[in-house]
Amino acid sequence: MSPARWSQLLFSALQEKHNGMMPADVLKNFPWPRHSGDDAPPIWTGEGFCVGTEQRRFLAFDAEESHWSSELTTLHEEEAGSNHPIDKASRKVAVESLRLFANGEAPIILDVGCSSGYLLQEIRKSLPQAALIGSDYIVSPLARLAEGMPDLPILQFDLRRCPLPDDCIGAVTALNVLEHIDRDEEALQQIYRILRPNGIAHIEVPSGPHLYDIYDKHLMHHRRYRLRDLTAMAQRVGFEIIKATHIGFFVYPAFSLIKKRNQRRVATGQISDAAHHVKTHIHQSGDSVLMRMLILLETWLAPFISFPIGIRCVLVLRKS
Repeated sequence: MSPARWSQLLFSALQEKHNGMMPADVLKNFPWPRHSGDDAPPIWTGEGFCVGTEQRRFLAFDAEESHWSSELTTLHEEEAGSNHPIDKASRKVAVESLRLFANGEAPIILDVGCSSGYLLQEIRKSLPQAALIGSDYIVSPLARLAEGMPDLPILQFDLRRCPLPDDCIGAVTALNVLEHIDRDEEALQQIYRILRPNGIAHIEVPSGPHLYDIYDKHLMHHRRYRLRDLTAMAQRVGFEIIKATHIGFFVYPAFSLIKKRNQRRVATGQISDAAHHVKTHIHQSGDSVLMRMLILLETWLAPFISFPIGIRCVLVLRKS
């Protein structure tokens, strides 16, 4: 039997004993992936990884070219920070999915595309018993995250080539990740592979392929999605659909009009500075009192309603 298979079996046995364990205990026994050049497996110490005699704050793995960058991370955080109403709603809906569907007293939750960790901070407040892992493609925000959450294990990897072993994660969150990946179904297959049986995934992506505009291009989106297409892809991978809905239902009419106007203005040469346009849009929408009120109403209704349209598609999936 291969060492990798032994590691999986050992981890499965340990998972059966999770009830009553603290997150730190769960993470200490986790089968952390080994870099191809390392002679010893990584060991989580509670504030970093010990790899042989070397200390590392996070584990980094090879990655291919990505449709995201450090500059875009800085742009989004400078203009929206953690307080943009649509992003606050996204995190609230994701935390609610975990609260309702994540199994076990100490579930292991992986946040893919965690950036500076806003969602991880909210998960920790709402599910203090959960063992959290952060991951991203870009290194620079992970370095800042390591300073802000020094007891958080962090991985840097390309989701298309996820280094984690099979059946090791209880829940995965991926907010606005798949649209940046050229082979999105391949990435979703990786999420399915690393989830334990009955593990859940909370996936969010921008909706409306017909609304793709200069904003999406500047943010390096490969695409926007129809909910039915996203659902079909998840089912092809093998997921059971727990919930399929949208975020931004009440603001969608205005959002759609703005997107169509952007398309016309680009076609007629009225928009030349994409970066300035994106900054202005993020800032203006984040400051809108009406948008905040409508999003607040929507998040209150979200547990009871699946919205047929919206700014973003949301799927809650289970590995059956």
